[in-house]
Amino acid sequence: MDNDDKARLAPAARTALRSFPRTLREDLCTLAADPLPRIAKVRWLAWLPHVIVVWLSIPLFLANSDELESRSGLGAHYGLLLAAFQSGALILAMFRPVPAWWLSLVPTLFVAAGEPRPDDPWPWPVTGILAHAGVLLLLSLRVRPRVAVEALLFSCLSGLVLEGIGDRPHDTTAPVAALVFTVVVIVGGSLRGRREARTRLVEQEVLTAEERARRTLLEERSRIARELHDVVAHHMSVISIQAQVAPHLVEDPSEELKENLAGIRENAVDALTELRRVLGVLRSENPGPNDESQTPQPTLARLGALVDNVRSAGLTVTTEVDNGPRPLSPGIELSAFRIVQEALSNAMRHAPGSMVRVRIAYGPAGLTVRVTNTAPAGPVPASPGAGHGLLGMRERAVMLGGEVTTGPTADGGYEVTATLPLNGTPMKDNA
Repeated sequence: MDNDDKARLAPAARTALRSFPRTLREDLCTLAADPLPRIAKVRWLAWLPHVIVVWLSIPLFLANSDELESRSGLGAHYGLLLAAFQSGALILAMFRPVPAWWLSLVPTLFVAAGEPRPDDPWPWPVTGILAHAGVLLLLSLRVRPRVAVEALLFSCLSGLVLEGIGDRPHDTTAPVAALVFTVVVIVGGSLRGRREARTRLVEQEVLTAEERARRTLLEERSRIARELHDVVAHHMSVISIQAQVAPHLVEDPSEELKENLAGIRENAVDALTELRRVLGVLRSENPGPNDESQTPQPTLARLGALVDNVRSAGLTVTTEVDNGPRPLSPGIELSAFRIVQEALSNAMRHAPGSMVRVRIAYGPAGLTVRVTNTAPAGPVPASPGAGHGLLGMRERAVMLGGEVTTGPTADGGYEVTATLPLNGTPMKDNA
């Protein structure tokens, strides 16, 4: 380490030394509550650690009172009182660990003032070591490692100081107590670190799931926007071409007609250019020959091919078409096809071997799509992740002014019903 490093470390060391008393006061002179975390959501199981601690405090109280009374020369009253202090500290440590730690240190000072026999453990009786170790364990499970280390050092130093000032023959327990206290603090700190790591992992998983859902929603909206762009672009292109061809279909068209048609074509071209500029970022920068955005968008005319593919996967699918088919707008055709496609995909994933019924009803106000599947014929494999198909269906329907309703059926199956109005006004389900 060179002189520059030493010069930089010296002010930091002085600052740390000046703030050390204040840090100790903030860490160890507090009455803050810190309840023992529950280990399970089940009510009786969540309180199991508390019951165990209370149950252990009873035999510790009885053994500690007998040892303090008979071996430390404190008498029956003081022995019972100090034993109650340490057993009570063990129970208090489940709710306020730092005050409980101070309360558990009190009997040590009084034991040191007693008159032990030459072969008696001093200054920590065996039961006192166990009781204080339990308090340190409960403390290190919840407080920061720095606070746990400070409590450990004070506990070990108190025993060593009393050992040093003691002038009576005894069987010393200070080294054993220091070893036991160190082990329980390490164990408690490790368990606390593991619990915090698991908590952070759960939080990260929740954030990841939320981010995945948000990304999936954005991707679905982007795909819908691309498809909407294709539909609008088609119509605007048709308008532009018709406006360009119309003057040639009329004998001696007037200049006013030519001017109006030219204006229509110009506005259509400008709108188409602006639409492509705004939504162009949603397309692939380097589309290949198999890029989905370059292929014609599916319509209900391709429903038969879709059903054949699903049948080959093991599902029994029947289709019904009421009052149709008849021409619909490209947006409704595309959304209806995608909703049926997603509903059939969900049936294959979540109801293998079931029977699926697809019903398309053409009404005067719009289109109704209903996909119903029976209960699965066998065990359903676990889903690899959170699905967002239903969310995409609703997004498509809402874009057209419709709605999607989903839910289980009476026979254990599932049903998806979508209503897509012609004019964007909600329609009644007549399927």
